[in-house]
Amino acid sequence: MSIFEAHNMPFAAAFVLVLLLALVQAIGLGDMFGGDAEVDPSTGVEVDSGMQPGALDGIFTLLGIGRVPLTIWLAVFLFGFAAIGVSIQSLSDNLLGAPLYRWVAAIVAAAAALPLTGMLARPLGAILPKDETSAVSTDTLLGRRGTITDGIARRGSPARARVQDAHGQAHHVMVEPHEPSSEMYAGDEILLVRREGRQFYATALAERRLSPQA
Repeated sequence: MSIFEAHNMPFAAAFVLVLLLALVQAIGLGDMFGGDAEVDPSTGVEVDSGMQPGALDGIFTLLGIGRVPLTIWLAVFLFGFAAIGVSIQSLSDNLLGAPLYRWVAAIVAAAAALPLTGMLARPLGAILPKDETSAVSTDTLLGRRGTITDGIARRGSPARARVQDAHGQAHHVMVEPHEPSSEMYAGDEILLVRREGRQFYATALAERRLSPQA
């Protein structure tokens, strides 16, 4: 079965787009495309480009959007989409004697590629080199107030929080409770108290009844 057969055309197009994205990155044109997450070079903390946290924030986290540059995320998704799609068509041809209608196969492949991309984004984000995009060190976030945007922060299970630096620039960080038995929920106000590597630890303002930040 050839990838260039009619029932595989969506997946052939995806492979071509992956090659084009690789070429764009290789010749240094990747910065021309907007939407890449701004990331602190030492910690991998995402810098908010102005979007306010909302219902989509948790979905983006699950899909891995923001953990790696958008062009890298798109390349991983397209490659997974193409590989899964060709496999589906080959399996269907072997079992049913004919491939699926190409757009049906494309929908199934896209649905499978999205969670796969989210799973791969975390380890990729940890190993990919990061370009410096902010002069503000995330060490300056310690002692700043923030808000849990989604998830439940427990010891060993971080949640995402939004914190503003002294210049009003918003950063997204992953936080765990400073107190082992504490839990922090979406919407809770927190205070960043320490950092170990890329992991921030925070205490809930209501829990400790801390005074407002100056």
